[in-house]
Amino acid sequence: MVYIVTGAAGFIGSNIVKGLNERGISDIIAVDNLKSAAKFKNLTDCEISDYFDKSEFLERLPSLGKIAAVLHQGACSDTMESDGRYMMENNYRYSLALLEYCQSRATPFIYASSASVYGAGSVFRESREHEAPLNVYGYSKFLFDQVVRRRLPKKTAQIAGFRYFNVYGQRETHKGRMASVAFHFYNQFRASGCVKLFEGSAGYGNGEQRRDFVSVEDVVKVNLHFLGHPETSGIYNVGTGASEPFNAVAVATVNACLAHEGKSALSLNEMKARGMIQYIPFPEGLKGQYQSYTEANIDALRGTGYDQPFLTVEQGVSRYIDHLVRAG
Repeated sequence: MVYIVTGAAGFIGSNIVKGLNERGISDIIAVDNLKSAAKFKNLTDCEISDYFDKSEFLERLPSLGKIAAVLHQGACSDTMESDGRYMMENNYRYSLALLEYCQSRATPFIYASSASVYGAGSVFRESREHEAPLNVYGYSKFLFDQVVRRRLPKKTAQIAGFRYFNVYGQRETHKGRMASVAFHFYNQFRASGCVKLFEGSAGYGNGEQRRDFVSVEDVVKVNLHFLGHPETSGIYNVGTGASEPFNAVAVATVNACLAHEGKSALSLNEMKARGMIQYIPFPEGLKGQYQSYTEANIDALRGTGYDQPFLTVEQGVSRYIDHLVRAG
């Protein structure tokens, strides 16, 4: 049977394809939109059996025969996208059509939601009263989650949605400005010897806004765990369960770079004193649309039996920088 990964040339999708390969699975149909052609590079070291553009995929579904599972990672993830019609068609309506097909064929459906559904809240638990998205991207994910909640009691096969928090790691180069802060910090430091963070906002000090930063390595592990447990359905947070400040990501990035230069690690204060970390004004365009704090409550995820530890920022960013350095 074939496995389908949508968004397969994207950041998380391509890592999932590689994860499936490492489990000996290569009968994979990759689905994506390569209008931005640079994404193809994410699949050059992966084994797939076929590729479909997302515009033709839904029509071709009935001809694909028995499907082992669909891992739906495809979406517009640009939180600054202002075309609401495009966002809803791409993220909501397309996902709904794919869900309905999978349910009609009793096919497991694992999909990407987002922590953006929580908006500016301070409680990050998978419950309706804590959900209030700040932008149309978050709303598109929120609305689809509501459909899933209504379908779960009468599901014909697994439906599992993952609310990803701030994911970082390899295969995100194509994302440009939407790539992780770890990626941008690395490139800034390599180019100028300096990392730039936002000044304080929403009551937080310079660089002290906090997020739950989760390595894509851990995201793949969660997806593959659920793939191996088709009896488990629901909507789950996927984060480390611990928020860390942007300053911590900057320090981890700089120290990983220094290690590759054979230099000793420095503290945050030492980096600031040497001009390695600087702060820039908080962008006007992000005011009112920015999550200054996120921290996944992962009790529900742990309750499914997933007991693997998550990489800390120091661990995960160091491994990521090692990869970026090796890649040149």
